Amino acid sequence: MKKGMNSLGGHRAGARKRRRLWLAILSLTTLGLAAFLILRAMDGALLYFRLPSDLMEQEIVAGQSFRLGGMVEDGSFSKLPDGVSVRFAVTDGAARIPVQYTGILPDLFREGQGVIADGAMDGQGTFIAKRVLAKHDENYMPREVYEGLKERGLDNMDQYKSVSVMK
Repeated sequence: MKKGMNSLGGHRAGARKRRRLWLAILSLTTLGLAAFLILRAMDGALLYFRLPSDLMEQEIVAGQSFRLGGMVEDGSFSKLPDGVSVRFAVTDGAARIPVQYTGILPDLFREGQGVIADGAMDGQGTFIAKRVLAKHDENYMPREVYEGLKERGLDNMDQYKSVSVMK
């Protein structure tokens, strides 16, 4: 056997092992960094929806898309002069957010009922909805909306005590 060689192929085998080790470390580091950046970019967007009082506590950037959930405030609904746009307010009992929506509202949409709207805030504090979801029967409310509103002590939550709160 030549000097400096061992049964594993000598110096070259050790160099290949070190190269593979560094490649594995670099790959894992890159994968970890990518996962961190993806989760950081999503930040609070992983939430199903936000209540109006959540928006008052958080810094929301105009144009940032999210879901707004709560109750349609009594007396807040109005049609705009263009005939296809409406304005209403969504409340959780502690805060209210004005909402503007252009399109056809769900048949079961009405004041005093639960709603979730997809959209973004404009620069003036109005939520511009791209889609509005309303309950599908008189006792239904998404579990997240029900629990969030109940935590904030909204008075008319007794009508939703039945088991039809969506699970």
